[in-house]
Amino acid sequence: MLRRLVIERLGHRGEGVARAKEGLVFVPFALPGETVLAETEGERARLVDILEPSPDRIEPFCPHYGICGGCAVQTLAEPAYAGWKRGLAETALRNAGLDWPVEPLVDAHGAGRRRVTFHARFEKGEARVGFMRARSHELVEIEACPLLEAALAGAPAAARALAQALAGRGKPLDLAVTATTGGLDVDIRGAGALEERETLTLLELAERLDLARLANHGRLVTLRLPPGVMVGKTQVLPPPGAFLQATAEGEAAIARLVAQGVGEKAKRVADLFCGVGAFALRLAERARVTAIDADVAAVEALDRAARTTRGLRQIEAQARDLFRRPLDAQELARFDAVVFDPPRAGAMAQAQALAGSAVRRIVAVSCDPQSFARDAAILSKGGYAAKFITPIDQFRHSPHLEVVALFEKAAEAAPRRRLLSRQ
Repeated sequence: MLRRLVIERLGHRGEGVARAKEGLVFVPFALPGETVLAETEGERARLVDILEPSPDRIEPFCPHYGICGGCAVQTLAEPAYAGWKRGLAETALRNAGLDWPVEPLVDAHGAGRRRVTFHARFEKGEARVGFMRARSHELVEIEACPLLEAALAGAPAAARALAQALAGRGKPLDLAVTATTGGLDVDIRGAGALEERETLTLLELAERLDLARLANHGRLVTLRLPPGVMVGKTQVLPPPGAFLQATAEGEAAIARLVAQGVGEKAKRVADLFCGVGAFALRLAERARVTAIDADVAAVEALDRAARTTRGLRQIEAQARDLFRRPLDAQELARFDAVVFDPPRAGAMAQAQALAGSAVRRIVAVSCDPQSFARDAAILSKGGYAAKFITPIDQFRHSPHLEVVALFEKAAEAAPRRRLLSRQ
C-alpha cells in the first residue's frame, strides 16, 4: 500500500518511525520530521519519496547507501545524529527504570574499522562478495567501503579471490578480514573441511595476496607473517577470527574510561570476559590483574603477550565460562575493582553475583544498550549507583553503540567482606 507518513523519530535500529491507525510503521532511511511517501506492508515500509525533507538531512557519502544494509543513518547531520545515538542509551536506561544521566557521545571512529566480514555467494560459478541489504538475504556487491581503515583497502578484492577458489563448493561463505601489523588476517567460514587441492590453491593465493595469515573455521591454513595487534604497549597475536573492538580508536577510548573507572589506587583488578586483553594488558601496567574468558585460544594469546612484555605486573589468565560459572561473592572479595565486558546478550548471572558482592568499583562495558540497562538495574538493586555512563560511537552510521559505565557501592550498602584464608 502506498501512503503518506510523517516520521516522528528514529528507532533503535535507525529506522524512521511513523504512527498510523493500525500502529507504528518503520521506514528505513527516513528522518524525524520528514513527510514521506512509503510503500507499506504491515509495520514495515519502503521509502519511495521524501515529500518534505528534514532540515537535518545531508547528502550520503557512500554510493551504496540506501542499498547496502551496513549503514542505517548516513544522512543525519550533527548534532542530531549524536543526539540519536546518545538517546539509545538514555532510552534503554529509562525502560529499565533507571533515572541516570548519560554523558555526551564520544566519536571513536578514528581511522576507520579495522575488521570486516564479507559475505560471498556464487552465481554461475562466479563469486559475488559484499554485504547484505537491510532486512534481506540479497547480496550487494562491494568494491570498496569508505568506513574501513586504509589497511583494509585490498580486503574486498582479497575476499573475492579467496571465495572464487572455493566456488566449486557452491556454499555461502563468510570471510572475516582483520588489519594487523603483518598484513591482512583472513578467516574463512562456511566452507567445511578443505580438500588437498583447495588447500594448495589457497596457499598460492595467500602468497600472491601477501596475507599475514589464512585460516578456515579458525584452523590455520598458512601463517606467513605475525598477525599482530597493538594493545597499549603490548603486541598480541590473536587467534584466527578473534574478537577485537571495531576500531583502534574505539578500543583506546573504552580503555581510557575503564582505567579511569578502575582508579589509580586499585591493586587487584578482575577483567571478566577479557578476550585477548584489551583492558587487562593496559591495567597491568599499574595493577595485578586476573583475566578470565571462556575462549581458550584468546586467553592463551593474552597469556603469551603478558609473558613476553616487560614492565607489566602479574596477569593471571584463566579460561572459564562465566555464564555457567560466574565468580561468586567470595571470589570477588579479593578485588579492589572489577571490569566486565560481556557479549551482546550481557551477563545476567555475573551481574547478580557482582550485585551481592563487596566490590566497591565495577566498570561495565557493553555493546548493547538494552542488555547493559538490564545488568545495570541488577547492580542498582544491589546498592550500586552509576558515577558515569558514557556512550561511544565506533560503529559510525549504524545503530550499534558501546557503553562504558562506572558503578560504586555506598559504604552502608556494602556487605561485610569475608576473610579468605591464605592457601
